[in-house]
Amino acid sequence: MNPHHILLRSTSFVRNMVLTKSIWGMVAIWGLTTLDSTALLGQSTEKLRTEIDKKASAIEPKLLQWRRDLHQNPELGNREKRTSQIVAEHLKKLGMEVQTGVAYTGVVGILKGGKPGPIIALRADMDALPVSEQVDVPFASKVRTEYNGQTVGVMHACGHDAHVSILMSVAEILADMKQNLPGTVKFIFQPAEEGPPEGEEGGAELMIKQGVLDNPKPEVIFGLHVMAGTETGKITFRPGPTMAAVDYLKMVIKGRQTHGAKPWGGIDPIVAASQVIMGLQTIESRQVDVTKEPSIITVGSIHGGVRNNIIPDSVEMTGTIRTYDDGMQTSIHERIKRTSEMIAGASGASANVFIRKQYPSTVNDDRLTAYMSPTLKRVAGEENIIFPCAKLTGAEDFSFYQRKIPGLFFFLGVTPKAQLASAASNHSPLFYIDEPALITGVRALANLTVDYLSAPMKAETAKK
Repeated sequence: MNPHHILLRSTSFVRNMVLTKSIWGMVAIWGLTTLDSTALLGQSTEKLRTEIDKKASAIEPKLLQWRRDLHQNPELGNREKRTSQIVAEHLKKLGMEVQTGVAYTGVVGILKGGKPGPIIALRADMDALPVSEQVDVPFASKVRTEYNGQTVGVMHACGHDAHVSILMSVAEILADMKQNLPGTVKFIFQPAEEGPPEGEEGGAELMIKQGVLDNPKPEVIFGLHVMAGTETGKITFRPGPTMAAVDYLKMVIKGRQTHGAKPWGGIDPIVAASQVIMGLQTIESRQVDVTKEPSIITVGSIHGGVRNNIIPDSVEMTGTIRTYDDGMQTSIHERIKRTSEMIAGASGASANVFIRKQYPSTVNDDRLTAYMSPTLKRVAGEENIIFPCAKLTGAEDFSFYQRKIPGLFFFLGVTPKAQLASAASNHSPLFYIDEPALITGVRALANLTVDYLSAPMKAETAKK
């Protein structure tokens, strides 16, 4: 998940209850098009599933070894040189066609099955965060590096080390089965999901620009994310908007400097800025339809002035905007600009508003989600499925892939049951992964791959 992105859950009970009923209704309607192991899949697929389970058990020690090594040696976005080298060497040993240097450090492996079939993609992100680890484990990160001009600690505080080791394991399992695999799998190991360094491009958007979804083009893509605060081994997902779009907000309120004892001699940008901040909160509460989708406008920093008795010339504020609907996103941007300019203008100040779109909303394709739900239920056990999960106001650049092809992004719980109430969130220096959960992630991605390749959705079904 992206930097700025401590995960917050939607808390509207009524909205979630209504949504839950409607989503289960949709799944019931789609019942005839969901993946049914008895109706659509033959004995060969059942053999592949059994083989996945055996190979997953055998590969678990290697999975944990990879994860701990990557955790102890984290690298920031666009700097994942060691990580990408490990991944590339592994994929080459498995006999794949491997491309390196995609979007700086990205690695793409192509596994061609021994039987004809569709092409799909699996994605894992590789980058760590500028966080100093405080978790007491033998393989804790001690790495420090330079980030945007500052010396910082580096930690896999969002679990991307787990994502990489899970996908490396899936690659090995499927490569061992390739003669019986009906189709092609594209393994995408992506840098800079948390965002590239200032002044650089990166992440999913740059990988797509450089052709990661071409030659060959996959028809669907799957990805997962480990999640603190969800019980170990549980899988959560939902159709439609799942994670928020994220936009960067910067605003400069310009006044006129004067003595603090003579405020009427100038224009106070601090007072104007405080009024603007309060005014922005009326956009969600009074100006947009809250029954359609939630939204958030947060001002996270405010800087102005250098001395207690001087009213400064200007104030700078930065913040984040979270939305789930493209139309609402555009409307909210317009309302932020209008609200800020008019409130500032009322006191004689001015507001210069800058908004930069970062990641679009992560939207799971409705039909693909319904189609693959039985696979996730079978892998985790129905009692370990949380569906539909609540929307998350964190963001993910997996959304860029979903803008090009249908995608399913799901979450894997990594918190022991006894620690659910006190678990540190993703992006915390205390973020902790309960490693027994990881093999469930391996089995989930491998089974999604085999089940989809064995019985792909019809073309008209896969339309977004």
